[in-house]
Amino acid sequence: MGVGSQDAIKQFQAFIDQVEEPLRTTFQNVHQGFVTETLMRFLKARDWDPCKAHKMLVDCLNWRVQNEIDNILSKPIVPADLYRAVRDSQLIGLSGYSREGLPVFAIGVGLSTFDKASVHYYVQSHIQINEYRERIILPSASKKQGRPITTCIKILDMTGLKLSALNQIKLLTIISSIDDLNYPEKTNTYYIVNAPYIFSACWKVVKPLLQERTRRKIQVLPGCGRDELLTIMDYSSLPHFCRREGSGSSRHSESGSENCYSLDHPFHQELYNHIKQQARLREAVEPIKQGSFHVDFPVPPDDEVEIAKTIESELHKFENGNGV
Repeated sequence: MGVGSQDAIKQFQAFIDQVEEPLRTTFQNVHQGFVTETLMRFLKARDWDPCKAHKMLVDCLNWRVQNEIDNILSKPIVPADLYRAVRDSQLIGLSGYSREGLPVFAIGVGLSTFDKASVHYYVQSHIQINEYRERIILPSASKKQGRPITTCIKILDMTGLKLSALNQIKLLTIISSIDDLNYPEKTNTYYIVNAPYIFSACWKVVKPLLQERTRRKIQVLPGCGRDELLTIMDYSSLPHFCRREGSGSSRHSESGSENCYSLDHPFHQELYNHIKQQARLREAVEPIKQGSFHVDFPVPPDDEVEIAKTIESELHKFENGNGV
């Protein structure tokens, strides 16, 4: 770390030391004991400008307080059948860990339909997974490795990507904005696998719009990416769709214990049981309210709006060009 970076962290730390309650308490849930690493994440997201990073972090803390994010892990999506429907249509799961100890999250971009519940349930579920990662998964990984583990690896499966993705752009932009503004620099590397032609066409026009630090994190792998991924993780940590060529990410191709998207997978069982346990603890204080946990949607940054419009435009071109 250079002298300039150290100075930026010191200046940023001085700003944050002045933060008062209730922001100070929610900041503890953000840094989980790794204050310097957290400040560095926000600084990276704002090109090491302490003033801009300070504004970004304070905005994040205010968003957390206003939307009661600290309590979101005690707000189960009920009944269980509804939560299973969310899991079956919002494909994400923890498949294992890299050899360096980073959690490996698998995301079924192409086969996620987001059509079994309202937008608010999908946003709630997404934030719950973020918070469980931040408060449970990463601290546990850090303890096991004996060093700070504050980022993860994401494997994005494009199997099944279709023109119907147009219908999901608004929701995906909301989720992406929540992550970029409130959970910045949490992904070490994005690996894209099983990419069809439609992805390649969009990637060609989107790639130049991405910031350089984001482009450096993205690797498009051939096929299911198995051989390349085995250089950084063991076979047991590979998502089910990377274990054999042409396997895809079918929701039913593997048993629930192997398919990390499934509610029957150990990760989702542990997550849902944790949320239900926290809910029971809070029930003594206040009854659980039925319905989704509504969160204020942030205004997407200009660059994300431009990217979304570009993808939409490219998909329309593809649609018209194929006479669909």
